[in-house]
Amino acid sequence: MAAFRIENAGPGRLAASGELGFATAADALSAGLGLLAPGQSWTIDLAGITSGDSAGLAVLVEWLSAARARGASLAYVAVPPQILAIARISDLEQLLAPQSG
Repeated sequence: MAAFRIENAGPGRLAASGELGFATAADALSAGLGLLAPGQSWTIDLAGITSGDSAGLAVLVEWLSAARARGASLAYVAVPPQILAIARISDLEQLLAPQSG
């Protein structure tokens, strides 16, 4: 199993890598919440995610919710295809789409 990591990748950017699924969801949720400072605009690059499942999708949705509650904005880039597929059938794909404007 490839452990999940999320780290600062520059101003307003975070990079996630490893597995984002049932085995890593609790730690991933906590790690991401610890980095999302209030009142900022954030982009999380998910290109380093090697696998994901519905628990990983739940983490992404929870990060969005927490960011909004903190007055921050959050967007994702390079969402893994397996997580996008689950989002699509769950009617959550729009939440993961980059926001324009």
